[in-house]
Amino acid sequence: MDKMRMESEDIQQDNVAKIAALFPNCVTEARDEDGHLKKAINFEMLKQMLSDSVIDGDEAYEFTWVGKKASIVEANRHIRKTLRPNKEESSDWDHTHNIFIEGENLDALKLLQESYLGKVKMIYIDPPYNTGSDRFIYPDQYGMNQDEYDEAVDLYDEDGNKTFRENSDSDPRYHSKWCSMIYQRLLLARNFLTDDGAIFISIDDKEQENLKKIGDEVFGSSNFVATIVWQHSIQPKGYLGSFSIQHSYIMIWCKASDQFKLGSLERTAEDNKAYSNPDNDPNGPWRSGDVRNALYRPNLIYDIISPSGKVIKPCANGWRWSKETVKEKIRTGEIVFSEDETRIIRKIYLKNLEGRAPETIWFGKDVGTTREGISELKDLFDRAPFDTPKPTKLIERCAYLMNDPNMIVMDFFAGSGTTADSIMQLNAKDKGNRKWILIQYPEECAETTNAYKEGYKTISQVAMERVRRAAKKIHQDNPDSKFDDGFRVLKLDDTNMKDVYYAAGDYTQDLVSMLESNVKPDRTDLDLLFGCLLDWGLPLSLPYTSETIDGCTVHTYNDGDLIACFDENVPESVIKTIAKRQPLRAVFRDTSFANSPAKINVGEIFKLLAPDTRVKVI
Repeated sequence: MDKMRMESEDIQQDNVAKIAALFPNCVTEARDEDGHLKKAINFEMLKQMLSDSVIDGDEAYEFTWVGKKASIVEANRHIRKTLRPNKEESSDWDHTHNIFIEGENLDALKLLQESYLGKVKMIYIDPPYNTGSDRFIYPDQYGMNQDEYDEAVDLYDEDGNKTFRENSDSDPRYHSKWCSMIYQRLLLARNFLTDDGAIFISIDDKEQENLKKIGDEVFGSSNFVATIVWQHSIQPKGYLGSFSIQHSYIMIWCKASDQFKLGSLERTAEDNKAYSNPDNDPNGPWRSGDVRNALYRPNLIYDIISPSGKVIKPCANGWRWSKETVKEKIRTGEIVFSEDETRIIRKIYLKNLEGRAPETIWFGKDVGTTREGISELKDLFDRAPFDTPKPTKLIERCAYLMNDPNMIVMDFFAGSGTTADSIMQLNAKDKGNRKWILIQYPEECAETTNAYKEGYKTISQVAMERVRRAAKKIHQDNPDSKFDDGFRVLKLDDTNMKDVYYAAGDYTQDLVSMLESNVKPDRTDLDLLFGCLLDWGLPLSLPYTSETIDGCTVHTYNDGDLIACFDENVPESVIKTIAKRQPLRAVFRDTSFANSPAKINVGEIFKLLAPDTRVKVI
């Protein structure tokens, strides 16, 4: 009895110690009747503390940070911008289906929403890792200064005293800006994905935990696919006394888990070395497979009788199949008996295996390392313009696992253009027709970088040149392969239209004459055409033609998806010609018509000749 009482007291004191660790003010010390010093719980004080902080609270499990609400607002904020085509920097403009956009990626994603809504099968991004710097490559408007942040988190009390202590990389502000930056871009990125699409995001240790929470919120935790550990370095690095970090991560979410289907990898000789054909089975090489059930299944516990009548007792948890299924597998030869008939052997045939399931650890020898990525750039440039580029084989594997040779791939942190290089290489290998969309901010190259020394002013210029040189090299390495090696360049700019919103007292005679045309004077027909494509949600990579009709230039996009004429004083003959072609959409400028009656007449012409055409005047 004394022993039981001692054990009970030990358990009680252990519980008291646990509570003391959480609520030290609720535990007091006192001596018992034998004079031993014991700890006791002040239950009234504990009840009061729990009541204030838990029972009466409105806590919820959520992930938030300072600036999260502002980033949501920014993601949905309307912008007055456009994408202007640049044929001079493009490659094979008339035939390519690839797009390179130079500009801030948040605004570019907003502009592309309608044109590529639900059309992108794969997104790969390698966003800037959080180095702790206040300067982001992507200077978003949600960013706050120190005073704004201090006020938002109540850093100081009424007397000006700090309410908590901050330190470099563990304080909230260190992570808040990065979280806001990636959060709003992922909110927009999700809209681009097809129902069976997925996004692959490269990340390191500093924000991997936060990215998982943000990704689960944006795409849904049920749509999380996997975290890939990538061995980015084979050679050890670092100093004694610390770990040599040789890996980073790729996190994957799909749009809808019930429609996403992950592809498999090709089997190698190493994968197949366990398969042989010692009994000359006509079905070819095989290996033995497990016949046991992983879980206890009493209905699958039964004896198996060998051809000579020997009894083979069941496994502890039962067989893998029912009696009827085992009989059928014995009949077909998938299950055979050992020579001494003391066990059964299940044959797994190599010919029935379509591929190999991808693992969550990707070794550098298989998908490349950072050093290999640098070597690839050195093969294209005299000096590698980037220090830590991703190897093409890494992104190639991501694209291969999507199992779609005709998909659209997007990368809105394009960097040196590795994604485009990878997709072109994969297309050359398997005769695929994958298209890509790259977005890169025109960040200026620092004077100390190889890119600047090579003569490039911005990172986007480096990326475009890398794609040109990579396409040429891929053709040299694969002379018989045909693939789309071009790209259309479009640059983010202010809207094509003048700002016509003025107060009545602001109008002067000079201003009125300036507003006779609501289109900015430096904008071309091509600028206006691609602006209309964005407004109407048409892809930017389709073919178009331009022709002269009765002295006017008429543009036909994708065989009649849209026909546009931006000339002034367009004659009725041209309008009728366009209407007779019955395009889905027709666009004119406001100055295309001499007066209001002429504009009304256009509507009547289309009602008569093309009643289903949508007509727009800009």
